[in-house]
Amino acid sequence: MVLLSDIEDTAVTRQTAEALARVGTPAAVRVIALAVAGADDNQADWLQTGIQDAIEGPGGAPGVGSVCGQLARDPEEAVRRGAAEISAWVGETGR
Repeated sequence: MVLLSDIEDTAVTRQTAEALARVGTPAAVRVIALAVAGADDNQADWLQTGIQDAIEGPGGAPGVGSVCGQLARDPEEAVRRGAAEISAWVGETGR
C-alpha cells in the first residue's frame, strides 16, 4: 500500500497501480481501491494513469471493471468508494 501512496515518487505510484491492475484479481484491485479512497488529487491522477496504462497497454487489463463491480459490495466503505472511482476511470477508456 505504501508504494501506491508515495508522494515523493509518483512514478512508483503509477507503476505499482499499473502492475496491480494487470494482475486484475479482486485482492489486487482492492488494494488500488483503498489507495484511491485515501489519495489526494495528485496521487489520484497518478493512480488513474497507472490503471489506464494497464488497460490500454499490450494485453490490457479487461477484468478491472468487473472486479470493481464485485468490490461495490465490499463491507469496507473506503473500498466501495475507491472501486466506484476506478469504475468511472475505466468507463472513460471505453472498457
